[in-house]
Amino acid sequence: MDMDLKDLMEFVQTTARSVGAEILSPWFYLQFGLILAAAGIAYAAEAGVRSRVEMTSLAMRWPLPLRHFARVMVSSASTAVFTVLVIVSRVVMYHATWPSRSYLLMVAAKLGLAWLAIRLVTSVLRNAFIVQLVSIAAWLVAALSIIGELDATVELLDSFAIVLGGLRLTPLLLIKAGALLIIALWLTNIASNFAESRINSTTDLTPSVQVLLVKIIRIGLLTVAIVIALGAVGIDLSALAVFSGAVGVGIGIGLQKIVANFISGIILLADKSVKPGDLVTIGDNTGRISAMKTRYISVAAGDGREFLVPNEDLVTQKVVNWTYTDKNTLVKITFSTSYDADPRLVCKLAIETAAAHPRAQKGKPPNSILTEFAEAGMKFSLTLWLADPDGMDNVRSDVMLALWDAFKREGIRVPYPVREIRVRGGALPVETIVEVPN
Repeated sequence: MDMDLKDLMEFVQTTARSVGAEILSPWFYLQFGLILAAAGIAYAAEAGVRSRVEMTSLAMRWPLPLRHFARVMVSSASTAVFTVLVIVSRVVMYHATWPSRSYLLMVAAKLGLAWLAIRLVTSVLRNAFIVQLVSIAAWLVAALSIIGELDATVELLDSFAIVLGGLRLTPLLLIKAGALLIIALWLTNIASNFAESRINSTTDLTPSVQVLLVKIIRIGLLTVAIVIALGAVGIDLSALAVFSGAVGVGIGIGLQKIVANFISGIILLADKSVKPGDLVTIGDNTGRISAMKTRYISVAAGDGREFLVPNEDLVTQKVVNWTYTDKNTLVKITFSTSYDADPRLVCKLAIETAAAHPRAQKGKPPNSILTEFAEAGMKFSLTLWLADPDGMDNVRSDVMLALWDAFKREGIRVPYPVREIRVRGGALPVETIVEVPN
């Protein structure tokens, strides 16, 4: 460790002497002034270019590579103008005086060119955070290489190490592993999205099988990407065995629910008990399954709300699946009439009213039966079949309203309980009738 600290101090001192000698030179201030002037002109030029160039219609008739290049250059107009001005200044000073007196301009020009190249490469990425991370990291590497300090920086980052068992962790190793993981995960995301689009376009697979295959492919590609990235930087995966016990304990204690939901999600996808598009009732919530995730399913209630139900609840609790094997749904309506009505006429009116509804199935005609001679009147049950359970409450309401109109038209009364209370012993007998609604 003392030797590493000594090397670090020597590196800092050498760099400080080099920078000090450069700053003391009057040519440094001339180059610095030219760089500042180029930056100001580039900033003004970018404002002018953006106000006069329409990005959406730029080079529409050009081939795709040239159109893409033109748009990147316009979006990075300040860097492009700055680089051109610095290169011109460098060429003029190179031929007018000693080459060493324009070294700073050369460095600035190379840095500008490196940034333009990085912007052109990263423009194919869609994630803004990944673009910024990759751009900054690549530019730092390019800058160190341009000033000739890349090898020294690499040796410095590799000199500090922490040994855990058979694993030697250094800042350089972590940086390499992080960069490779980002690249591997990006490629994995592209591959999994392509596989998902192909699987979803296949009509031979059920929605639950499609989701299951997509999850398996994503997990498999992610595992392979991590193994390849760690192996590429020289990390022996067997050296990580010391952490497996701690991970197992963590899963057993703190991640029980997460693991249970994950396994439950795999079970649900495998046994096809629920699938995207099914109409389900879970507790007091009814809606269609809009998505099945690793940890939960999303149930759209139809009123703008979505219920996120953990997968474990679907495995351990009672779930009503209205469309599991058959979408045909039986709607049951109960009602009562007074004893003055003809029960056969009531059943006939109920059947005709239900059959007249546009959503009632013609192949399965409605049925109405007398179920009970109750204290307040006769009770009936009316059933009709729908081809789909969607909106069955609306159908029930429509049929009941139509049945009410039919009863009014035929003079059939709907009973309600009546209670009489007689009060005796007063000056005058009083009879009070209290109507108790249903």
